[in-house]
Order: sequence, then C-alpha cells, then structure tokens
Amino acid sequence: MGDVLSQSEIDELLSAFSKGEFDVNDTVDVAERSVKDYDFARPSKFSKDHLRTLVFIFEHYARLLSTNLPVYLRKNVQVEVLHSEATTYSEFSNALSNPVILGIVSAEPLNGNFIIEIADSIGFAILDRMLGGGGIPLDKSRDFTDIELSILEKIMCICIEHLIEPWQSVVDIVPSLEQIETNSQFAQFISPNEMTSIITMNIKIGSIEGLMNVCIPFTCLEDVIDRLNTKYWYATLQANDDGLYREAIESAISKASIPVRALLGHSMISVNDFVGLVPGDIIKLDTKIDDELEVYVGNLKKFNALPGASSDSYAMRITSIIREE
Repeated sequence: MGDVLSQSEIDELLSAFSKGEFDVNDTVDVAERSVKDYDFARPSKFSKDHLRTLVFIFEHYARLLSTNLPVYLRKNVQVEVLHSEATTYSEFSNALSNPVILGIVSAEPLNGNFIIEIADSIGFAILDRMLGGGGIPLDKSRDFTDIELSILEKIMCICIEHLIEPWQSVVDIVPSLEQIETNSQFAQFISPNEMTSIITMNIKIGSIEGLMNVCIPFTCLEDVIDRLNTKYWYATLQANDDGLYREAIESAISKASIPVRALLGHSMISVNDFVGLVPGDIIKLDTKIDDELEVYVGNLKKFNALPGASSDSYAMRITSIIREE
C-alpha cells in the first residue's frame, strides 16, 4: 500500500492540476502486459511441482535399482535421475531408434499403461553379464533373439517390482509387465497428442553407460494428480515413518548367519610334532576339565560355558553372558 497523502498535499496537488502545472500522464506508467503464448494442441497438464515430485519418486527408485541390480549382474550398478519434462507422446516415440527395449507396464489401480525404455547398449551389457561375460555391449546393434528377450524380461520384471515402494507415498500400485517391444514402429500404445511426463535416468554398469526413460501419460496419473505435490509427498512420508523400516532392518539382521565357536584351550607344540600328528594322539591344553570355556560370536567373546553333550552331538551350556565388548 502506498503512502497516504496529507490534506495539505492533496490541496497542493489539486491546485497544480487546475493551473495546468501537473500532467497525469507524467506520473502514471502504463505497464505493457506481457502476452504468453499458449499452445492448445499441447496443454500444460503437468506443473513444475508435479514434475519435481516425480523426480523425488524416481530418485528413490534409482537408489533401489543401484542396491538390488548388482545382486543379479554381479557388477557395480549406479542409477541416477537426470531430469524430467512434459511432452507429447509423439515427440517421445519419434525419438526412439531401432532396436529399442520398451517395457509396457500396467500399474493398477492407475488407468492405462506407462512405458520404460532402456538403451540397447545397456540391454546388451545386461545380457553379456547374465551369460557370463564382462558386460561389454555389441559394436554394432542388431535385433534381439527370443532367448535374449526372455532374459531381458526377467530383469525387467525385477526392476518393475521395485516401483511399489517409491509410489507408496502417492498410491499403492501393483505393477506388472505386459509385454516387451523392440520395434519403435509398433510402439503406438498411447494417443500421439497425449501429454506425458518423461523421467530420464542414467544407468552405469561398470564402465558402460546408457539412458533409461520412463514415459507416464497424463491419463495414467489423472486420478492421483492432486497427490503429486511436494507438500503431500513429504507429509505422507512422515506419516508412514512409524517404525516399518526398523522392523524390516531387524528382520533382515535376525536372518543373518553368524559363526559361533567355543575355544577349548591353547597348546604350544613344535612344527615337527605337528607334522607327525596321527589319529589317537593327545594334545595337552592349558585348561582343566571343570574350567569354563570362552564362546565367541563372530570375533567377540560373548559367553562363558561348560562343555557337554546333547544326544550324539557335542554341546555347550551357557553359564554367563559377557556384556562388554
């Protein structure tokens, strides 16, 4: 709000205006309105906030792929999100080359399908690793064989399963692979003028790099588009943080195998005696029959115990727990 004029200032202004000493056009600037072009053939259905939220979702997805794909490829895998943009499906499909790896994915309860496109160099590198090679792509591109497509389908299904967790903050989806297409001419699964969001990720398998694009049409996200904002996304993440991660970590740790060993005692013998040991020889230890033995969990001494037997097996009876490490 501008400064309020006093009564004397108002009187002086009216007097100057009546005498012709004051011109309104000298003080009032008529700002020119900037006209923004709007393409009705390409309506902007995805806002910057929508695209930013999709980047957050797929950054979570990229971390999951970086963690889980090395288990199957037995090589270091790095996945990162580069950018996201809104464009028509025709522009996306026209940029595809042959051969191409297109995974058509359905994600109930979302309507329609979205597409995951992987560079052929990454596809051949995955095939080389799965078949025992070093992960080197071909020098010259060619069509994929039926056996190669079967292997790629299994890897693609593994990648699609990891979509569930990143999308939980928006909607609980059940993704499934409908089919794999390798010819871009038959990739007309969506109306050419349909607006889509393209999330571009870079995949690095060892020293081989390539792009993976995820194409999501607006019709697929129309029912949940209001949830694709950072405020809702962060609020949902905070609400879901109720100890589930801690339970998952505890469950994973509880299944870990840790060696447990009991130390019967120590003995010092010469190398000559050691070489000449035969079954039936007796080695004198530095412990007595009624002494407690040390029980190690991993490399830490955790228990004291007495030796014994259970059925036909040797056993240890825990007598005390060592709390200090």
